[in-house]
Amino acid sequence: MLLTFALLSPLYVTLFWTILLNSQKDTHSTPRSFLAKFMLLLALINIARFLQLEPLPELYVYFDIFYLFAGLLAFPFNHIYFRLLTVDKKFSWKAHYRFLIFPLVLGSIYFIAVFSTPFNEYKTWLFDRSVFQDIPQIRFLKIIRLVIISSVELQAIYYLVFNTLLLKKYSNRAEQFYSNIGDGKFNNAKMLNYLLIINCLIHVVTAIDLMHITTTKLFVYSALYAIDYYMIGYMGYRQKAINPTFDVQPDVRLDQSTVDELTIDQKKILQKLLCEFDKNKIHLNSELTILDVVQVIGTNRTYVSTLINQEYNQNFCTFVNGYRMNELERIIQDEDPAINEVLAENAGFGSVKSMKRAVSSKTGLSLFEWRKQLKVQEIKPEGSLKQ
Repeated sequence: MLLTFALLSPLYVTLFWTILLNSQKDTHSTPRSFLAKFMLLLALINIARFLQLEPLPELYVYFDIFYLFAGLLAFPFNHIYFRLLTVDKKFSWKAHYRFLIFPLVLGSIYFIAVFSTPFNEYKTWLFDRSVFQDIPQIRFLKIIRLVIISSVELQAIYYLVFNTLLLKKYSNRAEQFYSNIGDGKFNNAKMLNYLLIINCLIHVVTAIDLMHITTTKLFVYSALYAIDYYMIGYMGYRQKAINPTFDVQPDVRLDQSTVDELTIDQKKILQKLLCEFDKNKIHLNSELTILDVVQVIGTNRTYVSTLINQEYNQNFCTFVNGYRMNELERIIQDEDPAINEVLAENAGFGSVKSMKRAVSSKTGLSLFEWRKQLKVQEIKPEGSLKQ
C-alpha cells in the first residue's frame, strides 16, 4: 500500500496543479492556462508510469501508446509555455504547429505499427523485449520505439536551450509593464527551466535502471518526480508573463532635439502622468501596471514607457517604486508602524519582499538599517535644539 501511494504521488501532484492552475480566475492568464495543459500531459505520463512500475501489464498495454505520445509532446508543450511567457500572445495551431508536428507524426507511426501487430505478441513484447524478434512488426516496433525515446531526450536538450535563450532575450520586459519590483521577474522562469532539466535527468536514470529497479529505488524516484513536479507547478503559479502585452501601435520615439525640450503634447502627457502620481497617488495601487496608467492619461503604452525612459532614465517599475519609496520614507518618519506588512501595504508595495527589494535597490541598505538611519536623521535636529 505504501509503495502504491509513493508511485501515485507524482500523479496526485500533477492533477493538483492541473486543477489549481485552471481554477484561479483572478490570476488567470494564457501562460498559466497552458501550464495546466502541460500538467495534464504529465498526469497522463504518470498514470502510464504507475501501471508500468506497479506492474499492471493488463492495463499498461492500453496506455503504452499514450505514454509515448505524451512523452514526445512534453518538451514541445513546455517550450510553447515559455513562448507564451515571452513572445507569443496566445496559443494557436497556426503559430505553434511547427513544434508539435514532429511528435504527432512520429507518435502516429508508432500507433499504426502497434495496431498492425498481433495483440498477444505486442503485449508479451512490451514486458520482454527479447521475444518475437523474427516478426517484422516487432522488429519495426523496436526501431520506432528506440527513435521515440531518443527523440524525447534530444527534444529536451533542444527546447531547454531555446527556453534559456528566450528568457535571456526578454528578461527586462516585465519591468516596462509591472510596477511591483517582484512581478514578472524571470528568476522563477529560470528555475522552471532548471527543474525541467532535473526532470529529464530523473527520467533518463529511471529508464536506464528500469531492469534493476528495487522497492527503495522506486520510493526515491517517485519522491524526486513528485517534488520536481510540485516545484514546477509552484514556480509556474507565481510566474507572471515576462512580455505580458503587445502594443497595437508601433514603437514611438519621442520627437525631441534634446531631453530637456519637449513638445507641447509631450509636456501635457508628462503633466498628466505626474499629476496621477503626485496628487492622485496612483502608485499606492500595489497591482498597478503601465496599462492602468495609459488608460487614465489617454495615450499608448510605448509612448509612456519611452517618455519615462528618456526623461528620467528609468523603466516603469523603477519610476513607480521611486514614488513608493518616498511614501515609505514619509510613513516611517510620521507613523512608523511596527508591522512590515502594514508598512508595505500603506506604501503601495505588493509584499514585504518587494518593499525590501526596493529599499535595497535604492539605498544599498536593508529595511532595518534604512529605518534606523531615518530615525537618526529625524532625532538629530531635536537634539541640536536642546543643546
